[in-house]
Amino acid sequence: MTITNTSSSFGWLTRLLHWLVAVHILGLIALGWYMVDLSYYDPNYHDSLSYHKAFGMLALTLAGVKVIWFGINTQPAPTVALPAWQEQASKAVHLLLLGLILVIPISGYFISTSAGDGIDLFGWIEVPALIDVSDSWRELAISTHEFLAYGILALTGLHASAALKHQFIDKDGTLKRMLW
Repeated sequence: MTITNTSSSFGWLTRLLHWLVAVHILGLIALGWYMVDLSYYDPNYHDSLSYHKAFGMLALTLAGVKVIWFGINTQPAPTVALPAWQEQASKAVHLLLLGLILVIPISGYFISTSAGDGIDLFGWIEVPALIDVSDSWRELAISTHEFLAYGILALTGLHASAALKHQFIDKDGTLKRMLW
């Protein structure tokens, strides 16, 4: 298997980025759900928040690499001819997912740095607060972050359902192309 995609298959870097981003985003959503039930004084609250921020910045980095790699790499054709609506829906869902994997962590960055503090990455480095965020922009970022997290879950469910349909009902090998 090559690093780059071909007209008929995904390269190993595309597969790796796909699964790393998916695991990161889903893990961050699970951690976020866990955190919202914690009070500020809960012993797990501050550690959970620190991990959520640090892994969120890692997710943003991976997402940035994934989006750039998507833009400069060949995209394999579908394994079989699809009806036009399915091909358009597939492209739309993929583009929306690519956008969301960037926008969700960016909104988290604005929330986390709105007080002017940077984000500590596991004690290694700090991502600085780059711009001042007003209270109204912070509230917008919070709403965006939460709303789009639900949105990416819905789109991920649609994406996974389509892959499973193609693999097990249509038996066209679509899912197999993204597995090792």
